[in-house]
Amino acid sequence: MEITSTMVKELRTKTGAGMMDCKEALASVDGDFEKAIDYLRKKGLSAATKRSSKAAKDGTVASYIHMGGRIGVMVEINCETDFVAKTDGFQTMARDIAMHIAASNPLCVHPDEIAEDALNREKEIYRSQLRDEKKPEKIWDKIIEGKLKKYYEDVCLIEQKFVKNQDITVGTLISNMIAKTGENIIIRRFSRFQLGEEIKQ
Repeated sequence: MEITSTMVKELRTKTGAGMMDCKEALASVDGDFEKAIDYLRKKGLSAATKRSSKAAKDGTVASYIHMGGRIGVMVEINCETDFVAKTDGFQTMARDIAMHIAASNPLCVHPDEIAEDALNREKEIYRSQLRDEKKPEKIWDKIIEGKLKKYYEDVCLIEQKFVKNQDITVGTLISNMIAKTGENIIIRRFSRFQLGEEIKQ
């Protein structure tokens, strides 16, 4: 099957992967779009797994100011070398993630950063709901597991749908950049400020 530039462009828009990677993916699965997406995701995750043991000590601190100065974000994203840190692709990704944080207001980067008492509070809310709905107790654990997954997607940066491309998560965006650069890349930390938000004592 002939792989057209339109097909490549569409796959690139949907996945955020590089043009040559998209062409290779489509060619390897005879132009099947869904299989090409799976191919790219597996490749990205594979690259991410291989690189995860490498020290990411370089990178950048990106910022984003929104709504006439009412919301501001700073995010630290690390990679292995100054060379990659200075590339347009890496800098653009960092600014996009800062903008995403401004828009989506995550609580943390990864699910494992959520405090245990906060998780227990969520689970107790779910149990209470299931009790009120008179759901059989034997299926509670499975339902709670599904609700927690949705909770992570709402509050964890890595699990959130990327604001500029709802077909991928921020985690997939990072994996695609790892596959493209061949370096380990991590979101280290972020701070989000909103003018006038309540100050906790």
